[in-house]
Amino acid sequence: MAAGMEREGTVSDGRVCEDASAGIYLRFMTRDDTGLIVRWRNSEPVRKNFIYQALFTVHSHENWIRTMVDTGRVIQMMICDMASDKPLGSVYIRDIDRQHNKAEYGIFIGEEQARGRGVGTAAARLMLCYCFEEQGLHRVFLRVFADNRQAIRSYEKAGFRREGLLRDDVCIEGKYRDILWMAAVRPEKADEQGTTGGDTKYPAEVQI
Repeated sequence: MAAGMEREGTVSDGRVCEDASAGIYLRFMTRDDTGLIVRWRNSEPVRKNFIYQALFTVHSHENWIRTMVDTGRVIQMMICDMASDKPLGSVYIRDIDRQHNKAEYGIFIGEEQARGRGVGTAAARLMLCYCFEEQGLHRVFLRVFADNRQAIRSYEKAGFRREGLLRDDVCIEGKYRDILWMAAVRPEKADEQGTTGGDTKYPAEVQI
């Protein structure tokens, strides 16, 4: 475990992990968060960055919880402000593969005032730390529109590395778009095997 990190049990009040320097913490999503999730996912600033752009409904989100979260295929958390406990967005891993110890990462910042100030990068670092330290995953990957430069920079700061470009991979509103494939590998495993990802570092303020 990296210096300055603590196990999940040391973070209280429902907080799974936190980053004091960024002023955020993660807690598990509950059904009480449904209204927020639906509102955020249907907002244009969030929806436009998702490959799946169909409008969310309460029913579809409840189905997501029942078929994905409750079955262990997804772990979803809320990103919250440490000072006010106000939810700012959500972060998750999906299609968790226990045979190969990998999962796909996703995030969205729902509150406008939380965008552009490093919340997404901090949340990604926290989630990667949780995935590697608590869930025992070896690899976390993501897909992002290749022209979403702001998101790509944030992911790289968090520890993800570019792996490949999928040209014209998806068709959004009649237009084919490129997808960039990125991933982070568990740091100590990467060091042992001489693979990429071993330079991932986490700030001392991160607690898990």
